[in-house]
Amino acid sequence: MTKEQSRRLVHDFFAAVSAGELPDELLAPDMQAWTTTQGSMDKAAYQGVIRLLARMSARPLEFTLDSITVEEDRAVVEVRSEGTLLGGTEYRNTYAFVFRVRGGKIASVAEHFNALIVEEKMMPLVHKLRKDGNA
Repeated sequence: MTKEQSRRLVHDFFAAVSAGELPDELLAPDMQAWTTTQGSMDKAAYQGVIRLLARMSARPLEFTLDSITVEEDRAVVEVRSEGTLLGGTEYRNTYAFVFRVRGGKIASVAEHFNALIVEEKMMPLVHKLRKDGNA
């Protein structure tokens, strides 16, 4: 893949996350993910996290990509998010995403972010959705 194709794939990833559905066509069949608060997970579990994020959002998260560095099969992205959660809570966070690309698809993604913001803003909503049977 060229650097430009990798950049396009990264942009497509964030557009899909904002839309609340991470389609299989962006991901390798054996894709693996890791997040600061949840650790390692397979593709299906990560896609579930993205769908849950959409259900938690009154206004979809908007991602601002501050930088993308592409080298060989890796793209590292500095990102900011902003959105509104159910109940009107404003949500903002900063991230470093590390992608590995294989065969034109995302083979792995690691999300590094401020876990304190997630604990304070998102986790109460996750617990409520689980209690209500919506997660």
